[in-house]
Amino acid sequence: QVQLVESGGGLVQPGGSLKLSCAASGRTLNRYAVGWFRQAPGKERDYVGAIDFNGGTTYYSDSVKGRFTIARDGARNTVYLQMNSLKPEDPAVYYCAADSKYITTGSYYYLITANEYNYWGQGTQVTVSS
Repeated sequence: QVQLVESGGGLVQPGGSLKLSCAASGRTLNRYAVGWFRQAPGKERDYVGAIDFNGGTTYYSDSVKGRFTIARDGARNTVYLQMNSLKPEDPAVYYCAADSKYITTGSYYYLITANEYNYWGQGTQVTVSS
């Protein structure tokens, strides 16, 4: 079992930055991909990006590419989501999730599909407002 805990959400002005953390316990993330998703009120949970925790390769949705950066700290078993140039369309509850299916299959489908992730954090709220 993997337990995930997000932190770092809050209120930021448009154009500002926030850094979210996703700390894992129970197992090392070395055999998992960790994805970030977000869900705004009344909308589906959308893929933001992901990282192959062992190799460090990162992937991003088009909506955040160039603004968001995912990184990991192996010693802390933690993944980070650095969000810059935040826009009015970015507010949501942000979730991190972990699963091994992408690692074992190499199929991008398992990276971007929320329902394929087995372990989830509780989410952290990000609000963008002036």
